[in-house]
Amino acid sequence: MGTTFHTGCVLCAQNCGLVLEVEDNRIVRVRGDKSNARSEGYVCRKGMNIANHQHNADRLKYPLKRVGDRFERISWEQAIDEIGGKLKDIIGQYGPRSFAYMGGGGQGCHFEAAFGVRLMRGLGSRYHYSALTQEFSGLFWTGGRMYGRQNVHIEIDPEETDFLLVFGWNGMQSHQISQAPRHLQRIAKDPGKMLVVIDPRLSETAKIANLHLPIRPGTDALLMRAMIAIILREGWEHTEYIEKHTSGLEEIRSLFADFDAREAVHACELEFDQVREICRLFATRKSCLRYDLGIMMNRHSAVSSWLAATLLAICGRIGVRGGNVFRGHMMPIGSHSDERDPKSWRTMATNFPPITGCYPPNAMPEEILSDHPERLRAVLVSGSNPLRSYADTTAYEQAFRRLDLLVTAELAMTETAVLSHYVLPSRSAYESWDGTFFAMTYPGIFFQMRRPIIQPEGEPLELGEIHLRLAEKLGQIPPIPDSLYQAAEEGRAAFGMALMDYIGKEPAAMKTMPFILGKTLGKAMGSVHLAALWGMLQTLPKSFRRDAARAGFTPGLGMGEDIFQKIMDHPEGIWVGQVDPDTNLESLRTEDGKINLVIPELRTELESIDAAREEKDMKPDPEFPLVLMAGRHFNMNAPPLMRNPAWNEGKRDCTLLIHPSDAESLNIADGQRVRVTTEAGSEEIEAEVTETARKGHVVIPHGFGLVYNGKVHGVNVNRLTKNTHRDWLGTPMHRYVPCRVEAAGQAG
Repeated sequence: MGTTFHTGCVLCAQNCGLVLEVEDNRIVRVRGDKSNARSEGYVCRKGMNIANHQHNADRLKYPLKRVGDRFERISWEQAIDEIGGKLKDIIGQYGPRSFAYMGGGGQGCHFEAAFGVRLMRGLGSRYHYSALTQEFSGLFWTGGRMYGRQNVHIEIDPEETDFLLVFGWNGMQSHQISQAPRHLQRIAKDPGKMLVVIDPRLSETAKIANLHLPIRPGTDALLMRAMIAIILREGWEHTEYIEKHTSGLEEIRSLFADFDAREAVHACELEFDQVREICRLFATRKSCLRYDLGIMMNRHSAVSSWLAATLLAICGRIGVRGGNVFRGHMMPIGSHSDERDPKSWRTMATNFPPITGCYPPNAMPEEILSDHPERLRAVLVSGSNPLRSYADTTAYEQAFRRLDLLVTAELAMTETAVLSHYVLPSRSAYESWDGTFFAMTYPGIFFQMRRPIIQPEGEPLELGEIHLRLAEKLGQIPPIPDSLYQAAEEGRAAFGMALMDYIGKEPAAMKTMPFILGKTLGKAMGSVHLAALWGMLQTLPKSFRRDAARAGFTPGLGMGEDIFQKIMDHPEGIWVGQVDPDTNLESLRTEDGKINLVIPELRTELESIDAAREEKDMKPDPEFPLVLMAGRHFNMNAPPLMRNPAWNEGKRDCTLLIHPSDAESLNIADGQRVRVTTEAGSEEIEAEVTETARKGHVVIPHGFGLVYNGKVHGVNVNRLTKNTHRDWLGTPMHRYVPCRVEAAGQAG
C-alpha cells in the first residue's frame, strides 16, 4: 500500500479535488476527493489519468543549453549566469521593449506569475503574453467598459437559476464551472427548470438540453441583437432594475428599435416564434446566460460580449440570485488595463493594447519578425507551450528561430522547448507548493494550496525559484539584512514583525516583495511559492476581508495568518470567503455605480450587424466553402499538459467531425483520411462522419499534434489557424475558419 494524499487536478481551471495514492514515488491510484468542498468528489476522466501528466518520458531533470543542433546538460549556475548576461546585453542594446514574458501559471500553477511578472517589470518591460488574451479579450475589454474594471467578471449562479441559456458552451465536456455536468443534468431533468442550448452542432450539452437551437455558425451577435430587439419591442424588459442599476439604455435603444428581428433570426437559420418564446422565458424567469469560446473566439467577439451583458441587464439578471453574479476572489485574475491611458504600452508592429495587463499571443510572431528597431528579441516562456496552444504554429516556429534568446522553463521537453536556446526544468504541480485563483464558485470563495507529494528527480526547481534566481543575477533584489533571514528561521510571527520594520526603513523594497519573501521566508519554508502565499494574505484588500469574515475568520491584523494556517491544515482546500448576495452589485467599479450599457467604440460595428450585411459577409468563398471550428472541447484533449498519449489509447481521439451530407457530396467515408486546407496550411486527419456535426461546419479538437517518443500524435489544429485571422483586440477567430476538405491524395 502506498501513501494517500489530498490534492487537486491541474488539467483544467476547475482544479477538482483528487485523492492520490503514491507508491515508490509514483501515482498509482486516483479518485475524486469527497472532502473537497468545491468538487465534492466529482472528477472527469482527465483527472483520473493525472499520472500520465506527472510521469512521462519527456520530463526534464537538468538545465539544458543548445549547442548546434543538440542540447547539453549544464549547471544551474551556468544557466542563470549565461541567461542573465544575455538578457542584460539585449536590453542594454535594444531597450526593454525587446523582452517579453509568456506565462502566468496556466490551468494549475499560478504562483510563478508573481515572480515572472516582477522579473519582467524589473527589466523595464510590460510585455506579458498570456492565454487570457488568447481567448477572453472581448469579454474582459467590454467588462472594463460596463463594470468599471477588466478583472471584474460575472458568472452564472447554477444552484439558484431555473432557466439556463447557453451559447456555444459544451459544459458537459469542458466544464468551466465546478461540477458542470452535475449542474447541467440537474437543471435539464428538473420539470421546474429549463436548459436551452444555442450551438451550431449537437454537442454533448445540446444532447441533454430541453431545447437545442442549431444556429448558423458566426451569427451569434446577429441573434443577440434580435433577442434584445424582441424583448424591448414586447415590453418585457425589467424597467425598475434598468432605472436603478443601469445607465445608457435610451442612448442605445435606437440600435434595436427599428431592427428587423424576424429577418435576422431567419438569417441565423432559426425559427422566429421559437426564438421569441425563448426571449419571453428569459425575460420573465429566474434566468442566467453562459457562453464560452464558441462566441469569444468567433466573429464579432467583443460585440457579442457587449450584447450578452446588455441582454442580461435589461432583464434584470446581473447581480441577483439565479442570474449572472459577480464572484468573489482572493486574488483577481489579471489586472485592470485601459488603452486610453497614454502611459499604456501597445505592441510595436501590431498596435494591440493590453487587456487585463496582458497582450495577445497571436501578435507575438509579427512582433518578433518585424523590422521595427524595438522588435522582440528575447522571450522567456514559463509553463506555456505556444507551439501547441496558440494560433499559427508555423509562424511561431519562424519567429522563435529568429530570436536572439528563447528560454523555456517547463516540466517537459515540449515542442516549444525544442526550439529554445536554454531549457530550464521546473517542478511539476505535485512536486511543489502551488495553487490557482480561479474563482468560479458562488457565494463561497474556495482556495486550495497543493503541496509536494512526489519527490522530484534530478534538479528541477519551482518556477518562482527560477525567476527569483534570474532576478538576483540581474541585480533586481535589494540588499536584505541578516535579521530578516534570522527572523524567518524563528517563525512567521517574528518574521512578520521584522518585515514590517524592514519595509518601514526601505519602502522601495515593496516593488520586489515576492523576491524578498522568496529569499527569506521561502528559504525557511522550503518553497518560494508558499512564502508568496503568506505574503499575499498579509495584505488582503478590505473587500476580501469582509468576505473572509463572513466565512468565519476573525477580523483584525491576524486574519491573514489565521487563513494561512487553516489552508495549511486542510490540504483538501477550504472556503476562504463568502460573498454577500444582497450586496452583489456593489462589486461594480463604474463612476456612477451602475452597469454602463453604452460602449461608443462598438456602435459602428453593431450597426453593421443585420441580416443583409451578415449574409453578404458570410457568403462562402468557393476556395474555402466550409467553416472549421478549430478547437473542440471534449474529454480526450488536455492541451498542452498531457504529454503521454497512453491515456487515450484505443480511443478515437483526434478526428474531423463532418456531417453525412457533406461527406456524401465530397465522396468521403467514415474513417477515411482527408486533407483539410485553410489560409494557414493543410493537415491530414481521419474523418468521423456524424449527425452531431452541422452541415457546412466541420470540427477538429485542439491539444493534439504532440511529439512524444519521436511520434506525432494527432493533428495540431493550430497549423490550420492563421495568426492574422483575428479581431481588432487580437482574439483569433478559431471558431470560424474558412476551409475546404477533400479525400487525402486528391489534387488541391
